[in-house]
Amino acid sequence: MTGSDIRKKFLDYFKENGHTVVRSSSLVPDDPSVLLTTAGMQQFKRYYTGELDAMKDFGAKSTASVQKSFRTSDIDEVGDESHLTFFEMLGNFSFGGYFKEEAIKYGYEFITKVMGLPIDYVSVFDPEQVREGDWRKGVPRDDESRAIWEKIGVKDIRAEGVDVFWGPTGSEGPCGPTTEIYVKSAEGKSLEVWNIVFNEFYRDPAMKLTKLKTPGVDTGMGLERLAMVSQRTPTIFETDLFAPLMKLLPGNLSERTRRILADHVRGIAFLLSDGVRPSNKEAGYVLRRLMRRLVTHLHLAGNPVDPAHLFAEVNEHYEKFYPELNAEIILEEWNAERARFEKTLSVGLRELSKIDSLDAKGAFMLFESCGLPYEVLKELGGTKASKLAREEFDKEFEKHQEISRAGAVKKFGGHGLILDTGELKAGSEEELKKVTRLHTATHLLQRALREVLGSEVSQRGSDITPERTRFDFSFPRKVEKEELRQVEELVNEKIKEDLPVQFKEMPKEEAEKTGALYFFKEKYPDRVKVYFVGRSLENAWSKEFCGGPHVTHTGEIGRVKIAKEEAVGAGVRRIRATLEAA
Repeated sequence: MTGSDIRKKFLDYFKENGHTVVRSSSLVPDDPSVLLTTAGMQQFKRYYTGELDAMKDFGAKSTASVQKSFRTSDIDEVGDESHLTFFEMLGNFSFGGYFKEEAIKYGYEFITKVMGLPIDYVSVFDPEQVREGDWRKGVPRDDESRAIWEKIGVKDIRAEGVDVFWGPTGSEGPCGPTTEIYVKSAEGKSLEVWNIVFNEFYRDPAMKLTKLKTPGVDTGMGLERLAMVSQRTPTIFETDLFAPLMKLLPGNLSERTRRILADHVRGIAFLLSDGVRPSNKEAGYVLRRLMRRLVTHLHLAGNPVDPAHLFAEVNEHYEKFYPELNAEIILEEWNAERARFEKTLSVGLRELSKIDSLDAKGAFMLFESCGLPYEVLKELGGTKASKLAREEFDKEFEKHQEISRAGAVKKFGGHGLILDTGELKAGSEEELKKVTRLHTATHLLQRALREVLGSEVSQRGSDITPERTRFDFSFPRKVEKEELRQVEELVNEKIKEDLPVQFKEMPKEEAEKTGALYFFKEKYPDRVKVYFVGRSLENAWSKEFCGGPHVTHTGEIGRVKIAKEEAVGAGVRRIRATLEAA
């Protein structure tokens, strides 16, 4: 079976068994506890806790998906036979619809009957295998799962410890014991292909476990690994998911280099298409690491292949299932970052040639002065960097962060940021005034976009600094220049009218009935503030759930100027706007 066949068979099987098929969420999650989407369950996290209602949103208590996933912990390991950054996770999920017996039956049937693969053995949780002091030690042994496997007829059932207890993706969240399914690879090795998690508990940041009112099922099966055992290939890189890419890479390159190039090209393409941009923080830093590592390996190999051909192959292979892949953005951002880094690389190589041995302190100095990250220095340093270790480099990085934090505290008079909501940040009273004006302007911008483009426009995110507002919104096409002019003109008309900006606090259900805009997936308290622009809430021009701060009259804002409009992912556009003096 090809990778496409497996995706289809998986989703079809679960659809036939009462599951609603849900599209993959973005690699950029709406869960603040994680940097990138690492598993299929992340988009469903609040259905397990009861904050959201699966019946209301999906028409069923059970779902299935093929989820784009990315794990940053494996970047340094990429190049061996199995580690990846970007991968696809097949999963079925239940939020009180079914539990252990049905989940195990589905797993058994799909592996043995749909895929035609014999099960080698399965594992179940046993706290006796957990060391003293571990937070999972007091969880009961999973005798129920063992009994179900025995009833089905599986003979080899192995008791394991922490490896078969799934912790939350982040500092807290649903968790519970798991049962794993192993099958034989083409080379006779036992490989775990499917992990079935039984979410029975909620773990808080203090590692305390409490029973969930409604237990759920969360499963994960890596498509690449399943394709490998199904297609009987020795590694994932010979499967049809990688073979087209690997064929484009010259055979005289080392196998490790070819695998790194193939992995990083996929990861870069999907991160860029989901709106991540290279930067020096958070997800942008992960992307920059990949892009610069790719530039470095191509440089060391003598630039034997045009990366544009590799990105084109990724698009051709995946765009039918992931239409959000954006070839134009991928190449534009890749070429820009490559041009920036090649200059850095040449400077860094000159500096590196002057050094006899590269330790953590020297490596961090090169990172700070030339922008060469650890991975690149390790690759370029060769024998000079033989003693350079990630742990020591990270310690140097942490020292630098502590110094920077101390400087920030000093800069802001020992009090730090006076405003930090995630969306809005200000370090002084003057900056607070600017972000407040821009915040209200962002409300006006969303209302104007909906008036000009239609009600399909909805907010997907915003970020406001003293210099500008950045507003992401759903819309299927490029916004034309004339439409942008109309939006800008409409916003500025409302500013000239000097309309009052007010709020009313009320129960959430009552607030929803006013027609105020809000994120349907956001968790709101029982009572919310509705900020509105106009003389009354009923006849307001703009109204949204919001916590503030805002100006008291639109005339305080000044003139809004739209600086840029661009795509950041499939069906998502971004506007940057600034303020001019009134």
